[in-house]
Amino acid sequence: MLVYTKIKSVEQKIKSLKKEASIGFVPTMGALHQGHISLIDIAKKENDFVVASIFVNPTQFDNLEDLTNYPKTIDKDLTLLKSSKCDLVFMPIAEGIYNNNVQSQHFDFDGLEFEMEGKFRKGHFNGVGTIVKRLFEIVKPNKAYFGEKDFQQLQIIRKLVDKYKIPIEIIGCEIFREKDGLAMSSRNSRLTKEQRNAAPFIYNTLKQAKVKFGTKNALEIKKWVEDEFKKQPLLTLEYFEIAEEETLQSIKKHDLNKKHRAFIAVFADKIRLIDNISL
Repeated sequence: MLVYTKIKSVEQKIKSLKKEASIGFVPTMGALHQGHISLIDIAKKENDFVVASIFVNPTQFDNLEDLTNYPKTIDKDLTLLKSSKCDLVFMPIAEGIYNNNVQSQHFDFDGLEFEMEGKFRKGHFNGVGTIVKRLFEIVKPNKAYFGEKDFQQLQIIRKLVDKYKIPIEIIGCEIFREKDGLAMSSRNSRLTKEQRNAAPFIYNTLKQAKVKFGTKNALEIKKWVEDEFKKQPLLTLEYFEIAEEETLQSIKKHDLNKKHRAFIAVFADKIRLIDNISL
């Protein structure tokens, strides 16, 4: 497994491969878990050469404390990637990626950026768009793989590729969960034992909301979810929304001609957990 920190090294390697090999790309912020490795596994099946990046992107954090506390496990990450037979790991530094000017570009994602996460994390998706576009320019993959846990981010990256005519196929991959249903996340490692025991309530609530979606309207379900979380001393609901998948706009009534998804964000003390489920 090759490990590069310099942009030029990655670009030269990709250039040498590009004519003969298809390239799959899995961008990460490190603190890897089996959810990330499942993306590598899919990429390995569909491409000749797989690149993963590890970069904790400062411009997509609206909370400096969250950036500071984001788990960093480089040695473990590299061991996991090597065991998954990843071909190349790109670990740049911020100054190199941002040309010594660590600031976000401004993007217009046709309103996707103002829904849900966008309401609570100012500037977040400008940071996401900036780093993903930059990584795509460096790695130039044929396909890039993203987990559906960050479904809003996935839709925004699809919009980015479409609006900027970037010749990359974006592959959304199923959420990888713990045995008790909790969506795998790098932030899970920061949960106390008590918080970790309480956290599966998030996915269980989503599953019950899916059942209710057949008979109740979105506003009734939202009120029910809010009431359920009031009974949870260790978990604080930030938002619950039922939205149309393509526009991410909240709905009031079920439209049989559209696909819908329930989205949730929850705090366990200062640790923020998100999840979603197709309805």
